[in-house]
Amino acid sequence: MKGLLLVVAGLTAAFLSSASAADKLDPSCGSCHALVKPTDTSLDRLMNLKGPDLWYAGSKFNKDWLVSWLQDPKPIRPAGFPYFKHIKKGAKHDEVDQSTIPAHPKLKKADAEAAAAALMALKAPADLVPAGAFKGDMKGARMGSLAFVKFRGCVACHQGDKGEGGLSGPRLTDAGARLQPDFIAAYTANPQRFEPHIWMPTSNLKDLDIQRLTAFLVQLGQGGK
Repeated sequence: MKGLLLVVAGLTAAFLSSASAADKLDPSCGSCHALVKPTDTSLDRLMNLKGPDLWYAGSKFNKDWLVSWLQDPKPIRPAGFPYFKHIKKGAKHDEVDQSTIPAHPKLKKADAEAAAAALMALKAPADLVPAGAFKGDMKGARMGSLAFVKFRGCVACHQGDKGEGGLSGPRLTDAGARLQPDFIAAYTANPQRFEPHIWMPTSNLKDLDIQRLTAFLVQLGQGGK
């Protein structure tokens, strides 16, 4: 019983900490993004979101990237979020309807720094983004590139190192600058643990494949290093 109480207390403290950090953000952020882990995990909630969840932003993004991006936001998802709400019929195939994708607000430097600090305080549970999920071996990046483009078909939904690829998922041309390696590995392994109805499939990859893909993505946006 004592152990259970300690677990509950820890979870409560984590929730209150996240809620406190979320309170430091502009209230308008919450109109598009979930800043606290939602209790509603239904498909309807996902379908009505205007932007991706940020309740684990501190375990996902790199702070320096956040500060820079919030001052001059560039589209991360070429077809918006969710992509199927921003598609129109074209002459030969479906096209992105840019007129339906709202621009993200720009922040002044001080506001961007404050917002980034608050976002970095929104941490995922340790079992969701485990420390060391990416083991740091960059030697597999070449095989990860082949998996991304050919073997695993990631390029069907995501743009890779040359800006070539699909439009339905977020572009990954700057993944290494934007995303934390442990998040990349954890999300690649099982995206449904983050959002049960997310359209990215769980591919049941072996850990070696996850490590190689993560190594490839980590170097994107970092000059190939």
